[in-house]
Order: sequence, then structure tokens, then C-alpha cells
Amino acid sequence: MRIEIDGAAILSQRDLHEFLSRALDFGPYYGANLSALWDRLSTDVERPVEIVWKESELSRRALGESEFEKIRDLLLRVQSQDESFGLSHRFSVTFE
Repeated sequence: MRIEIDGAAILSQRDLHEFLSRALDFGPYYGANLSALWDRLSTDVERPVEIVWKESELSRRALGESEFEKIRDLLLRVQSQDESFGLSHRFSVTFE
């Protein structure tokens, strides 16, 4: 599955959680925070998943450097975990 995030549409963490919840069908009980996002992405989401965050600089500016880095680091950590497990179908993320 390929998911494209429009950086112009992600201006808050809430925007991101709402978008990913819909795109990945997290269901009504998703906690909409970084811990819940880690839980869902690291264990619950069927692979392969490719996330392409287009115009990510727009989101970085809107969220602020610190908040954007927390999200970016989480996504990259999920990617690294899949790589370390040697999964043939993996989670991947690209920032454009």
C-alpha cells in the first residue's frame, strides 16, 4: 500500500493522526498520539506500507522543528525495526 501525505494539509499533529487513521483504518479506538501511532505502525499495520510525505517542509514549518522531528523519528524507527527484522514486506517512509 502506498500512502501519500500532502505536506500542505498536515499543519498539526491532529491533522496527521486523522489522516493516517483514515488511510490505515485505525478504527474508532485509536488514541491519536505518538505512542498510539507507534503501537499501530510497529505491530498492527499490514505490510508492505510505503509512506511518501510530499512537501514535508511545509509540515515542518507548520508543526515546528521539534514536533516534526518527533514524528519523523518515529516513522524512521518503524522503518528501521522492519529492516532489522529482515521482513520482505516492510514499512518505508520518504520525505520529499
